[in-house]
Amino acid sequence: MRVMTSAATVRLGPHVVGPGQPLVLIAGPCVIESLDHCLLLGEKIAAIARQLGMPYVFKSSYDKANRSSLRSYRGPGLHEGLRILERVRARIGVPLLSDVHETAQAAPAGQVLDCLQVPAFLCRQTDLLVACGRTGRCVNIKKGQFLAPEKMQLAADKVRQTGNPNVLLTDRGTFFGYERLVNDFTGLAVMRQFAPVVFDATHSVQYPGGHEVTGGRREFIPLLARAATAAGIDALFLEVHDDPDHAKSDAATVWPLDRLEELLEMVLRVRAAVGD
Repeated sequence: MRVMTSAATVRLGPHVVGPGQPLVLIAGPCVIESLDHCLLLGEKIAAIARQLGMPYVFKSSYDKANRSSLRSYRGPGLHEGLRILERVRARIGVPLLSDVHETAQAAPAGQVLDCLQVPAFLCRQTDLLVACGRTGRCVNIKKGQFLAPEKMQLAADKVRQTGNPNVLLTDRGTFFGYERLVNDFTGLAVMRQFAPVVFDATHSVQYPGGHEVTGGRREFIPLLARAATAAGIDALFLEVHDDPDHAKSDAATVWPLDRLEELLEMVLRVRAAVGD
């Protein structure tokens, strides 16, 4: 029987991510709604993470380029969004992660972000992966909903071939036939051979493909987060909001801020019981 091994650790800003390291929290609002809103959430999430001893990365998107409808709110855009994220770092002192959708965005984003995230639908786009890798920043590649976990080695290799070793791989569910996303927890172990793995618990409960708005089942987030932690992950990704029902993006699946500490405590108990 072949024994699976884990990939080496990588750097994400001031944090070391990978086997043998503390579980990293990547969290924040799905999309930048305003500077004040980002500061509110960032400060409160950072305080919770600090209390629990979790390294923290603030996440929010400056542009949601893959919204279901043209009428959906996309965010403030690249330049204003990066300005807001810089203010978050200056005020709270946390590393930053955001999505990059086009090759031209990589260089300016790399001047601000500690981690450039390649969205799931774009995980095979060679030019985008290479452009992100060339910034020298950590690159988090989300596994496409259409892709087997084994294929993510090729995506990670494209980034590493730029000379950048700092690659993360994220699972956010797979679909075809279910009308919802399904998580294969053996896939986490497969991808962890190629790079440290992140589990995106909030996008994994989406019901994609709605006519105007993507739906989802928020109540399953704790179950999936526990299961993924038990399977072995290096970071947990959560989109968090102080008023989920009125969130401007992914309202059905963002996790309530007032329940975040409870969820993280539960996840850390699972991790302590099974190890990393």
